[in-house]
Amino acid sequence: MRTALFPEGFIWGVSTSAFQIEGATDRDGRGPSIWDAFAGGRYGDPACDHYLRHAEDVRLMRDLGIAAYRFSVSWPRVLPEGHGRVNGPGLDFYDRLVDELLAAGIAPYATLYHWDLPQALQDAGGWTARDTARHFADYARVVHDRIGDRVDTWFTFNEPWVAAFLGHASGVHAPGLRSAADAFVGAHHMLLAHGLGLEALRAGGAAKAGIVLNLSPVLTPAQLGDMSADVPEEDAEAAARIDTLHNRQFLEPVLRGRYPAELLPLIERIAGLGHIRDGDLGLIGRPVDLLGVNYYTPITVQAQPSAAADPAFPGSEGVLFSSVPTAVTAMGWPIMPNGLSLVLRRLSEDYPETELMITENGADFEDVVTGDGIHDVDRISFVEEHLRALRTSIDEGARVRGYLLWSLLDCVEWADGYRRKFGIVHVDFTTQRRLLKDSALWYRDVIKRNGLGSQRPKRPTLETVAARAGASRATVSRVVNGDTRVNPDVRAAVLRAVQELGYVPNAAARSLVTRRTDSVALVLSVPRHGGEALTSAVVQYVTSVLEGAGKQITLMLADTAESHRRIIRHVEARQVDGVVLVPPDGPDTLTERLARTGVPVVLLGKPVIASLVPHVDVDNAGGARAATRHLLDRGRRRIGVICGPMDLVAVQDRLNGHLATLHEDGLRPAIALAGLDGASGAAAARELLSGDRDLDAVFATSDELAIGAMETAREKGLRVPQDLAVVGFGDIHAASCTTPPLTTVRVPAADQALALARLLLSRLEGRHTSPVVLPTRLVVRATT
Repeated sequence: MRTALFPEGFIWGVSTSAFQIEGATDRDGRGPSIWDAFAGGRYGDPACDHYLRHAEDVRLMRDLGIAAYRFSVSWPRVLPEGHGRVNGPGLDFYDRLVDELLAAGIAPYATLYHWDLPQALQDAGGWTARDTARHFADYARVVHDRIGDRVDTWFTFNEPWVAAFLGHASGVHAPGLRSAADAFVGAHHMLLAHGLGLEALRAGGAAKAGIVLNLSPVLTPAQLGDMSADVPEEDAEAAARIDTLHNRQFLEPVLRGRYPAELLPLIERIAGLGHIRDGDLGLIGRPVDLLGVNYYTPITVQAQPSAAADPAFPGSEGVLFSSVPTAVTAMGWPIMPNGLSLVLRRLSEDYPETELMITENGADFEDVVTGDGIHDVDRISFVEEHLRALRTSIDEGARVRGYLLWSLLDCVEWADGYRRKFGIVHVDFTTQRRLLKDSALWYRDVIKRNGLGSQRPKRPTLETVAARAGASRATVSRVVNGDTRVNPDVRAAVLRAVQELGYVPNAAARSLVTRRTDSVALVLSVPRHGGEALTSAVVQYVTSVLEGAGKQITLMLADTAESHRRIIRHVEARQVDGVVLVPPDGPDTLTERLARTGVPVVLLGKPVIASLVPHVDVDNAGGARAATRHLLDRGRRRIGVICGPMDLVAVQDRLNGHLATLHEDGLRPAIALAGLDGASGAAAARELLSGDRDLDAVFATSDELAIGAMETAREKGLRVPQDLAVVGFGDIHAASCTTPPLTTVRVPAADQALALARLLLSRLEGRHTSPVVLPTRLVVRATT
């Protein structure tokens, strides 16, 4: 491998953010932020205790040769109420930090907003209030007045897409709202704040100022292997729409002073355009000196006409977010270094005048603290491959002035708390002791030579462990594969060597004892309410197909925390080649844990994170659309929907399909939430009927709820279907036995089971696998 040097003057650095590392959330006058409220105080303090230990952290950076440090300023530490009263001790902290950085020869890069809005401003409307943008400009002025004489480079915002859409649409980030309209309004006001903040920084004499955006190439499955592949028109349209929502919604206003033309009708439909005022885009589009690029992973999509919108991408109806068949980080994010090249090539072609900096790039991996350090070879490999992609992009003409690795320290990873490890420096959160990982030492050498060496880092091998343990290679393989027949003393020596070296067995080591187990785990999480027929079909058909393919089936029940641990141990020990998982109705942690084992997993039903594992699902949104259209075609205009529980992805899709169909006819929804059983369906129907005495139809997201609605109709003396038409979903056995028989949406149980078995076989054969979505069918009976 040739040496890859970077241009002279290339800037090497690291990035962090205030909430993730500072701690001291109630010290020296700091006010609460939206993340303090959202996290409920679980992990904002002490975090990495950087507020008190920043001098130690600056020394670490100096010793590693870091040239630039991008930190964020905590808005509530400077202005506890968001505006007005300035907190002197808060500004004093950044004074000290900047002075220490300069004394260590490290250039300070300041980011003004990394998601920690003062809670006082949130209480006044947050980013949905236009005044927040003006308060941001005042905040920028206050900070620059104090440290602007020593800080050369400024960024207004970090990743406004995340703050707007994960914070306001999907609700997985602070402030935890779930309003697509608020997300679009908030995104615009953040961009407006960027423009006003840029104006304030320029007025104060800032040398360089810009913004940081998280950018990802949006690809179709066909393009993953070949960018020149022919792409179906509908898939190309899906990719273009997500690219507009994720990338161009921010690139175009900032760098061109306009919104993409195709985005405006979508915003108008969801949020209106009243929040976009004359002159706004002129402010937003003021020239930047530098665009910060955060890159982690690509986005892969394809057309799926019945797919409901992803909550984080309002307006993405008809788009299926697909899995990427590649290695993933511990976060489950696909590793695709050439995605960075695609992003930089696109920026160079579309915005050739813009100077760029990689402001975040890094990865979460499981770290093992050993007696002689933390040997995080996977992290080194991740960064090295992305740096090689970056070097290629620079050769192609990309104007990239530097690379800031994420992150200096293991820190609070937002809603994931302390369990994610992105740092090149390990932090023991109990003692706050810092420990350099191998990646930190490797990065120090990269900086020293201004590039990559000719040798790639080597991970500990099976032979290395064997030498340390004084055992044979075959014995080591038997131990790491879970063979309990090895002599206990030898086994202990091998496990000790594994721990000391931080050894992670690769596929070759796992298959040394046996190429394959030819066993498959069929994991059932029960009870699944109303799903007995489906569970039975899965057991019958998955067993039949896989046994016909020469596989042995291990049936495992996942109904307790201990059973989950047992299953994970079984799979991690590679005692099975693959897993078919039937998850529970409610919250599910087992899917993510199994996905991280590296063993092929297929899932019945769409998970919350659709790209987590390949899955088989039915067209829930399409079935709901067919049911609702059937009612509308029969003249029903006052239709109520009973849905629940709303934490089920299938229920969300069914509700979205119903709402979309009503919207097409200009009708407003009437929604009642319920549980799983008929009694809750009956109660929800009472709620609907008390709210609208002229209600003439009910669509329920399950047959059990629909049967409950029919009971309520009888209680109130209503005739079904003359006075009230009822439609369910599922076609359980009881649906054909009600009086009158229930119109419902049939879910193909046998087809799902067969698709699950075939999907797993495809994964075991190493073929690319995408989610399978099966059609549903409306079964019309007497209730309509």
